[in-house]
Amino acid sequence: MNFSNRSYTPELLDNDDIPTEDLYQNLHELDFINRWLGGHKVVLDGIKALLKKNPVNNSLSIMEIGSGGGDNLRETGILLNKKKMVYRLEGVDLKQDCVRFAQRQKLIPITYQICDYQLADTQTQKPHYIFNSLFCHHFKDEQLIKMLQWMYQNSEKGFFIADLHRHALAYYSIKFLTWLCSKSYLVKNDAPLSVLRGFSRKEWKVLLHHAGIRHYTIQWKWAFRWLIIVEK
Repeated sequence: MNFSNRSYTPELLDNDDIPTEDLYQNLHELDFINRWLGGHKVVLDGIKALLKKNPVNNSLSIMEIGSGGGDNLRETGILLNKKKMVYRLEGVDLKQDCVRFAQRQKLIPITYQICDYQLADTQTQKPHYIFNSLFCHHFKDEQLIKMLQWMYQNSEKGFFIADLHRHALAYYSIKFLTWLCSKSYLVKNDAPLSVLRGFSRKEWKVLLHHAGIRHYTIQWKWAFRWLIIVEK
């Protein structure tokens, strides 16, 4: 197995014709994986970092692109409730079934747009912060450069990205865990493949450079995640 270069093998989740029940099982399991392997914590670390580095004085607005089942936004709302902040959360996802799944939970007020992130309405109310989690590895490098530029241009105070560190231990660990515990063929196929489609620190630096972004931080987080924070 070669870990020196990114894989561009498509994931099953990127198909347009996934049966709804299969997609919902996938989203349930991704929520579980993010909860127990640190994915949600990385997102909350990103929120906390931007609140500290570039605080907002009025009602806070946050947008997640590639919001999937909405679990990151739900955890964000729980955090902001604890901080007694006034906020507006919005998710953007191309798949209608993902948004329907996300809307099932009513604990945290979240609005959604069903569209490609590039078509999302950010002009009616420009988000203070934009983020994505486990979204970037679905794209090729030239698409990612455009995404970085879009997130910079469409956020008022900055953005952050949480995604995977391509590493042999991460690959074989998630391959074993999903083989042992998962009931989703999507998760069993895509979880290890996602690691192969993940990034090195050097690759993130190159992507940010080509996007024209100079001021950023890259932090390694458990378990094998990168947190990239860009301030404006």
